[in-house]
Amino acid sequence: MRDFLPAELARRRYVIETIQQTYEKYGFVPVETPSIENLSTLLGKYGDEGDQLLFRILHRRDKLARALETPEVGEKDLADLGLRYDLTVPLARLIANNPELPKFFKRYQIQPVWRADRPGRGRFREFWQCDVDITGSKSLIAEAEVCSAVAEVLLKLGFSNFEIHLNHRQLLKCLIKAAGIALENEAQTLVAVDKLDKIGIEGVEKELEQRGISAAQSRALLDLIQRPCGLDEAGELQRLKQALSGNEEAITAIAQLETLTSLLDSSKAAGHYSIDASLARGLGYYTGPIFEIRSSDFSGSLGGGGRYDGLIGMFKGSEIPAVGFSIGFERLLLVLEEKGLFGQISCGPDVVICHFDDVADSAVIEAASSLREHGVKVEIFPETPKLGKQIAYAESIGAVWVAIMGASEAAEKVLSLKHLVSGEQHKLNFNDTAARILNN
Repeated sequence: MRDFLPAELARRRYVIETIQQTYEKYGFVPVETPSIENLSTLLGKYGDEGDQLLFRILHRRDKLARALETPEVGEKDLADLGLRYDLTVPLARLIANNPELPKFFKRYQIQPVWRADRPGRGRFREFWQCDVDITGSKSLIAEAEVCSAVAEVLLKLGFSNFEIHLNHRQLLKCLIKAAGIALENEAQTLVAVDKLDKIGIEGVEKELEQRGISAAQSRALLDLIQRPCGLDEAGELQRLKQALSGNEEAITAIAQLETLTSLLDSSKAAGHYSIDASLARGLGYYTGPIFEIRSSDFSGSLGGGGRYDGLIGMFKGSEIPAVGFSIGFERLLLVLEEKGLFGQISCGPDVVICHFDDVADSAVIEAASSLREHGVKVEIFPETPKLGKQIAYAESIGAVWVAIMGASEAAEKVLSLKHLVSGEQHKLNFNDTAARILNN
């Protein structure tokens, strides 16, 4: 969990504004949900490992005292609330609780989430997610729309070295079954496979062995999910068809991926996707196509998502189809910073008004107010030391201009405007001063 100083916060806001503008262009509307949810809402949605990373909030006062006095007190006796782990489960609750929402609801949400995780590069206990979701439709257009929106965000930010890896949760389950792994070990296998990019093939084999999967089964699965070199997307899908021929569920999933890739070819994601049968997405609620952003500029995922048709039904009692994609905001910022894609982002005033001690404070405030009405960001130097010290302060905070007011300027209602880089200086009225600053 971190503090953010002005320059860093300016970069964060720039990226958020780019994301908002792009998402709204696709017809997504904003929502926000509380930081705190009932544990009953959160638990059981992320798998065992996810549940362990939930920040619990202890009971308060008398309720906590009573719980601590109870013999053999357990974790569930101490807390019934938690900080949200992601934005998808709160969305499912929100949809279920608001039946008046449109049948096809396109929402975006940009808010912090919390995980009791081990911090690392690009990994924090408090971090922001930027989600887009479409509920109410089973059409693969929904998948194409969220993938296209996310791809357009990255391209607008000047970042083109990325791929959206595509898989299908049902296809992966069929591959696990084809490797001879029992149904009761499916969830554990998914958790291990999800770590392939972090711990490598040997690490996954070791973890599968620890979870009771034989070496032969592990090797069979890894052979099935790893894409041979030289295959394009159509070739990889054909390989998977041949490997799972006769499995109707797998063929259906592959057909959906074929349709999705054809849709993406007409979207902003064209040229930025690849079929990846090893992609697992560790969260337990996915039911259909799944996706994840990868880049050679960053080790790990820059975002991910997929279809989760069963999640909202856990709260509503009837199934509502849904698909979503989340950008890993903190990791994206790290990559943009390392690649120098931010450029110059101003976080301070356009101009600092410097003044002498023979000028009435009201005259200075009047000048500042006039400039601000025109949209100029203005800081008044609050004291009257020597002019050099006031100008040095303006330079130290990155201001481009200073506007100097002495007794004669105050009487004429003008300012001596000086450009701190070129040294150019003009005496202008307030309106012309604003125009020069804004148009320079």
